[in-house]
Amino acid sequence: MNNIALGKYLPLDSVIHKLDPRAKICAMLLVMIAIFIPTGYIGYAVIGLLVLAVALSAKLKINFLWRAMKPMLFMLVFLLVINLMVVRSGTLLFTIFGWGIYSDAISQTLYIVIRLALMIMITTILTATTKPLELTLGIEDLLKPFQKIHVPAHEIAMMISIALRFIPTLIEETQRIMKASRGVDMEEGKLMEKIRAILSLIVPLFVSAFQRAEDLAYAMEARGYVPNQPRTRYKQLKMQGKDYILLIGSMLLLAGMIVLCFYA
Repeated sequence: MNNIALGKYLPLDSVIHKLDPRAKICAMLLVMIAIFIPTGYIGYAVIGLLVLAVALSAKLKINFLWRAMKPMLFMLVFLLVINLMVVRSGTLLFTIFGWGIYSDAISQTLYIVIRLALMIMITTILTATTKPLELTLGIEDLLKPFQKIHVPAHEIAMMISIALRFIPTLIEETQRIMKASRGVDMEEGKLMEKIRAILSLIVPLFVSAFQRAEDLAYAMEARGYVPNQPRTRYKQLKMQGKDYILLIGSMLLLAGMIVLCFYA
């Protein structure tokens, strides 16, 4: 559990850490859109190199990004198996136990894996370089224009902030339950034994999570928290030149991917 990197903030001194959270969130969304533009492996290579350059600028280690992607390996393997079984188009490459493996199945799986890996890397960079409070303030400011159509900007930002805040707490709670269940082995044993071990972990974890949520609700109510009331803010966000450079660079990347999509 200590190896979980997604959602963990690293207090480092870098240019990326000092950027405005609103600029980083908007840049992340623009790059996410660029990832889904079908530009082929050339476009993905360009985006991947830029993401790695940003990660190195933020003083993040490649091992840290890899730890963030490790929980997704099971999903990637599952998608690979499903595509190999379902997709029956393209060139027949080889046969396994009488089942043909086609080129389109391999290519589609690679596209999905690359897209997921890039999205996880971008999200990890955002959460690792942005404090949870700053991330909440940035989301709230970006959602403020939607308040005219009755979108609860503050409430949504508050829920995201609480969710991010409780990630380390739930990890610690999971470790405590695993240490208390000394007779339960999560790594060895047959499939059914692993399923029973996971169930024995999930049930007390859910009970503890609901108890913490109830305690938090009582604490907020006792302190007079009213969601719909206007409130002041101690920390004010202010965009600077480097933030606009990041936004312009993200827009140029998106525009370049659109042009590459038509000419690739």
